[in-house]
Amino acid sequence: MSVEDNKAIVRRLIEEGWNRADLGAIEACYATDYVNHDPDNPAADWPSLKEEYRGYFAAFPDAHNVIDDLIGEGDRVVARWTARGTHQGTFAAIPATGKQVTFTATTTYRLAGGKIVEGWWNYDLFKILQQLGAIPAPAEPTAATA
Repeated sequence: MSVEDNKAIVRRLIEEGWNRADLGAIEACYATDYVNHDPDNPAADWPSLKEEYRGYFAAFPDAHNVIDDLIGEGDRVVARWTARGTHQGTFAAIPATGKQVTFTATTTYRLAGGKIVEGWWNYDLFKILQQLGAIPAPAEPTAATA
């Protein structure tokens, strides 16, 4: 597969899968032996990752992801993306708050045979938890401390 073909698969994953909460489209993008590398998400394979996706879609049913950059080389595609959504279900053991969240992320995908076979995730979970009120946000500097 060409780099452009691989980028199209990742674009489909985000635009059709994540933005429409379409597990069928997501499943079509992943290999059955997919390996997940995400320090904040213990899902190690496709079946457990699918459950994580279901939980995310329940927590943020209006989530929308925007691809900020999509860069490919060889069998790798790197997506830098921004997500926005309303916290309407349990996420990270935090009950729904109704709060809006926005966070950025970068995911590096390795593809083979037209499928995503491996993924490395880097996203700002700390910022998400701050926006949900689970972690205090830093105090704004005052004139005396600035």
